[in-house]
Amino acid sequence: MPNSTTPAVLLLADGTVAHGKAFGAIGTTTGEICFNTGMTGYQEVFTDPSYFGQILIMNSAHIGNYGVKDSDVESDSVKISGLIGRNLEESYSRKLAKGSLNEYLKANNIVSIEEVDTRALVAHIRTKGAMNCIISSEITDVEELKKRLASVPNMDGLELASKVSTSEAYELGDPNSPVRVAVMDYGVKQHILHCMVSRGAFVKVFPAKTDFKTVKAFNPAGYFISNGPGDPASMDYAISTVKEILQEGKPVFGICLGHQLLALANGISTFKMHHGHRGLNHPVKNLVSGRSEITTQNHGFGVDPESVKKAEHIEVTHLNLNDQSIEGIRVKGKPAFSVQYHPESTPGPQDSRYLFDEFIALIRASLN
Repeated sequence: MPNSTTPAVLLLADGTVAHGKAFGAIGTTTGEICFNTGMTGYQEVFTDPSYFGQILIMNSAHIGNYGVKDSDVESDSVKISGLIGRNLEESYSRKLAKGSLNEYLKANNIVSIEEVDTRALVAHIRTKGAMNCIISSEITDVEELKKRLASVPNMDGLELASKVSTSEAYELGDPNSPVRVAVMDYGVKQHILHCMVSRGAFVKVFPAKTDFKTVKAFNPAGYFISNGPGDPASMDYAISTVKEILQEGKPVFGICLGHQLLALANGISTFKMHHGHRGLNHPVKNLVSGRSEITTQNHGFGVDPESVKKAEHIEVTHLNLNDQSIEGIRVKGKPAFSVQYHPESTPGPQDSRYLFDEFIALIRASLN
């Protein structure tokens, strides 16, 4: 049975229309449509700043059946622009949960639609590619929705990282630790910070547009370039900062958007993917060790492989085994590396957390 009798409409930029029932907040929302194939971890996904500006399809048939909990978050609020589901559940079974998904989405003002054939919709996106869409539970006139959707900017060329970054610098960990890491916050997930702090790092998280002089005054032993939303090629300020960071010669680690920014800072171009990678089960091969790992991913842009071939100072370290896209690079002659996927893996398997160990080991070695 549906949780609501209020009708809702989903319209895609290519004219595809789906009708369903309202869930969460009543209203109208727009963004780029994307999908996540994970069956669990929906709250961590919804609060991931990298999803800012996107309307998310959760492909699993039931979402919300274990409720929500204060600790199952990657930021201080829900970051998706809207949610599409087959069955978005009001009731939940987990005793430790603090409330229902419906209450959570309403509290965060997230317009959602359920009773949509999400598997058919995902198949459509995989064929046609990422595009903008609109959800409304207050407007049912498709022609009016088309007019509103026409004014929504495309993700290609959109700078969003500064919109989700911290407004003020803050610190985590033991101030007496020699492993001092400056984190450039372009939408950093909280569990990434935890993975560094739990390994003995003292981190200071800086707003996205902080100038390098200010970051350097922290006297970091290493630098972390974070994940985040939007088009990396639109972030001239961040590319410039990463170039200055690399000149320091200290250890550098980038994840997702940070991986793309490291590439751009080395003269390698990025591109908008057809529909991106989002889920908990993407196979990646470590070309250095020869081992494979199952990874958590969330990205709609990638590093251009043809551009990498022309960069003799860059080594590809990881490849996606589904489509052979570049999943990791390192800068030859410098302690700088990055991966496209999310080794903090919340949600997801923890195969890749060794990368945090390698980053901390690089920093400790540089201090000797």
